[in-house]
Amino acid sequence: MSLPILMTVDDDPAVSRSVARDLRRRYGQDYRVVRAASGADALDALREIKLRGDAVAAILADYRMPQMDGISFLEQAMDLFPAARRALLTAYADTDAAIQAINVVDVDHYLLKPWDPPEEKLYPVVDALVDAWRAAGDRSVGETKVIGHRWSSPSFKVRDFLARNSVPYRWYSVDEPEACRLLDAAECAAEDIPVLITPDGTVLRKPGGEQIADAVGLSTRPASEFYDLIVVGGGPAGLGAAVYGASEGLRTVLVERRATGGQAGQSSRIENYLGFPDGVSGAQLTDRARRQAQKFGAEVLTTRDVTGLEARGSARVVKFGDGSEIAAHAVVLSTGVSYRALEAEGVAGLTGRGVFYGSASTEAPDCADEHVYIVGGANSAGQAAVFFSRHAKEVSILVRGPSLQASMSHYLIEQIEAIGNIHVRTRTTVERAHGTDHLEELTLSDRERGLTETVPTGHLFVFIGAAPRTEWLGDEVLRDEHGFVRTGPDLVVEGRRPPGWDLDRDPLHLESSIPGVFVAGDVRAQSVKRVASAVGEGAMAVTLVHRYLEAR
Repeated sequence: MSLPILMTVDDDPAVSRSVARDLRRRYGQDYRVVRAASGADALDALREIKLRGDAVAAILADYRMPQMDGISFLEQAMDLFPAARRALLTAYADTDAAIQAINVVDVDHYLLKPWDPPEEKLYPVVDALVDAWRAAGDRSVGETKVIGHRWSSPSFKVRDFLARNSVPYRWYSVDEPEACRLLDAAECAAEDIPVLITPDGTVLRKPGGEQIADAVGLSTRPASEFYDLIVVGGGPAGLGAAVYGASEGLRTVLVERRATGGQAGQSSRIENYLGFPDGVSGAQLTDRARRQAQKFGAEVLTTRDVTGLEARGSARVVKFGDGSEIAAHAVVLSTGVSYRALEAEGVAGLTGRGVFYGSASTEAPDCADEHVYIVGGANSAGQAAVFFSRHAKEVSILVRGPSLQASMSHYLIEQIEAIGNIHVRTRTTVERAHGTDHLEELTLSDRERGLTETVPTGHLFVFIGAAPRTEWLGDEVLRDEHGFVRTGPDLVVEGRRPPGWDLDRDPLHLESSIPGVFVAGDVRAQSVKRVASAVGEGAMAVTLVHRYLEAR
């Protein structure tokens, strides 16, 4: 197999030779350095590389180039090699443009010219790029294929699982000629759908999450039986705990039942997260956090359903649905919350077939020229409305209350008011969903006008309420009346510590009623339901884990 490629793109011949020389000096034994004089030439070269099946590890592009600047080039290069890491070469005067590229185009780094000495200013950046590329793997060389029915809940689940785990795939509707050819080659019948075909030709019929994860290279099995820290749940709080735990030397494993990112990972754009003035998608933020955790040595396990938690002496044991278990000195619970089910006639039977919970971004291309309905008044609903407004003809937000003011951030309300094809309908609820194979109509009740109407639509996205995922915890873990886990001062009532508490101290701030089991993020009672606070609690939980371990 040929060496992976480091590409440089610069229209200044002297600069191009200089950066290529410095790269060959440090990386020439392990990488092939390819240089291009313009964005157009570089794209032609990337297309040839793609056809040969070679891998591109990193691309360094100059910002100021004629015809096509570095940002435009990198944006197109991402379509060919999404796993390649990207850096922008820029002068000091263009620093603002470089920062914008990091936020908008997901550029990984920017380098100021000149970069002398390269040992201090060039190589550390390129080291980070190639390390991140190695950790993620270049999945773009192969292609996972999914064949299914357009309006099929199992087919949607396969597509959604791959998308949320950042696994590139190509979708084929069962009625396409190429889909028929693939099914014939795989010797599959209609009853086998959905069918997943991996790049090496492995065929999965009606696959479940663990089968898919194993087939596409996601980790599902722990490397050890005992750790310093187990993090249960891979949302922002869990990822924060994994990053800080692993970076501080704790043997850390993060266990996620479906895909890292949680509800935040499904957000099309988070605009009030510190450090991203132009916003960042939940998928981008999740991908960066996951790579960061793995860079520090944390294991990340997907499709592992946690069914129990037990204290055995000084060990804290986490049990899985298949009967296996792992143990650690401490545990951080960050299982987040899930959207509540919409209690309206016909909704349950059409879930995954036009009715979706959360922002199902895989459905966006099919919303063109459609009227999309969104139920909910919190930030997640508003972010979804803004996202789908770019694809759909119209978007209606259905809100039970009198306005969005009480539940949605002000900046998001202003955005929605400025978008012409988004309409907010207050005091309106869904009474019934109609359809045979898929959603076709909704019956809406407008309490403000005292009217009931039936409207045509093929897409309903639901963002109502939040239910904590704590049903698997035993009675030893105290929760409030809504199922959220109580921690710290909330466990001490009239000076009395929780039942069974055997330590000569009160529970630490994020500690549950089991010593050494900490709670972070939305699943914690009285927590602030924001991404930034969840990440902060994940980091804080690790600090308290250290305090717990030192005091034992």
